[in-house]
Amino acid sequence: MFESEFERNLFTLRQEKLKQIEALGQRAYPNSFAATHTLAAIREQYDAVTGEVLEATRVEVAVAGRIMAIRAQGKAGFAQLQQEGIRLQLYVRKDAVGDTAFELYKLLDLGDHIGVSGYLFRTRTGELSIHVETISFLAKAMLALPDKFHGLSDIELRYRQRYADLIMNGVLNEEPTEETETTEAPKGIRVRDVFVKRAKLLSALRRFFDSRGYIEVETPMMQSIAGGAAARPFITHHNTLDLDLFLRIAPELYLKRLVVGGMDRVYEINRNFRNEGISTQHNPEFTMLEFYQAYANYHDLMNLTEEIITYVANEVNGTTITHFNGVEIDLGKWRRFSMREAILEFWPETAGEKPSPDIFLSDDGVAGLVQRLRAAGEKVDFQPGEPRGKTIATVFETVAEEHLIQPTIIYDFPLAVSPLSKQKPDEPDWVERFEFYIGGFEVGNAFSELNDPVEQESRFKQQLSERERGDDEAHQMDEDYVRALGYGLPPTGGEGIGIDRLTMLLTGARSIRDVILFPLLRPQKPQENTAEAAAE
Repeated sequence: MFESEFERNLFTLRQEKLKQIEALGQRAYPNSFAATHTLAAIREQYDAVTGEVLEATRVEVAVAGRIMAIRAQGKAGFAQLQQEGIRLQLYVRKDAVGDTAFELYKLLDLGDHIGVSGYLFRTRTGELSIHVETISFLAKAMLALPDKFHGLSDIELRYRQRYADLIMNGVLNEEPTEETETTEAPKGIRVRDVFVKRAKLLSALRRFFDSRGYIEVETPMMQSIAGGAAARPFITHHNTLDLDLFLRIAPELYLKRLVVGGMDRVYEINRNFRNEGISTQHNPEFTMLEFYQAYANYHDLMNLTEEIITYVANEVNGTTITHFNGVEIDLGKWRRFSMREAILEFWPETAGEKPSPDIFLSDDGVAGLVQRLRAAGEKVDFQPGEPRGKTIATVFETVAEEHLIQPTIIYDFPLAVSPLSKQKPDEPDWVERFEFYIGGFEVGNAFSELNDPVEQESRFKQQLSERERGDDEAHQMDEDYVRALGYGLPPTGGEGIGIDRLTMLLTGARSIRDVILFPLLRPQKPQENTAEAAAE
């Protein structure tokens, strides 16, 4: 619990204060407070009301919250109360609350929770405030709040102690007043705002799909076969059944089983787990939306994708304009390229003349692209002997992804990297698949679903060959899914959208850790401890 001797001593000091508070007749940790208003409701209803009107009407309120600033001078004092990201000033006079309550007031610390009742008024500087008449103690902050929390050298402390991050950087009206001393207001978007917007995003997505006849479902998060995506899974063990299980890497195969069963439009918003690296765009546990629509293809989903992103942007931000990494992005304006067109469109000048479209037709031609890029100093993750389609996808990632800042759909993917997608009728080496990119990274992936059980079984077998070659991200054989296809999957379009990345775009957050309340972090080493510095 304690990260320093300073904290241990402070805890002991505040235990003594807690005993003094109990001696005044207050319970140490009461279980409720009967509030009549929230601070948000008071701000919304009375921020524009003049002092004269408040004096004439005498609005009585009872509110609760955390003390974020406090000062006593003689027989009066001012404090700032914070609740749900909103602050409101308190004015406490000894002759109004009584001797005992004023003694309680003087025992309060920053971070304590209290409830107060009184009436609204405006101070001489015009600050909306509560003239306090009663004080109820609710909970003691036994540790000191971090001061200037975001000035700490260890920025990861914000993620390790998100509760403190939310307290210190979760205030919507941080402006200091003449009467109170407050901590320094953090710059940029408030942490609380990010997660409020994330919640609005999820609500908007549900409204969008519910209004179009989709059914929200839940599928297993522990699976006997890791399928639905090319990724390395986490493995766990069920003791009673003595059975190894995988945390799911995608819900895809279960959702398509439901379409086979006659649920023509389904969606799921839930967690996926992939045992892979951590970066500003990757967390091992992440949130995905996946949806499937019978009798639709990838062209239908391209149009639907543009509708979805435009809709949620307006619902969450009130506009399709957002700012990410210093660039203005219009989420209502889209462009489309095939993967091959994108490679040609964004071919780097340093690698020489743009290739001919025919170069994708031969293994030697594609290998030549890799050589030209490497000669130009580009790092291309090419493995000799890999399928041509996989190399083409790697070339695309190398030359095009970083340029896809404005909303862009990239369609027609190689079969070699798309084992669950339907082949193009006129180009069997390519499939009806697209990904969409915003801000320079992939946000969603979709395709016309492969619904031929014989072809699906053949592709699973090809993936098994890849696993034998050492690719532990290749798909495993899911015989029950192949059997399900045997009952008939109608023409279906399916798509997955990364909620964390979409939240980043809508809030301007530069790291996925800024949009996940409790991201996975490396264990903290003793020398990384900055709690004492924070308290001081």
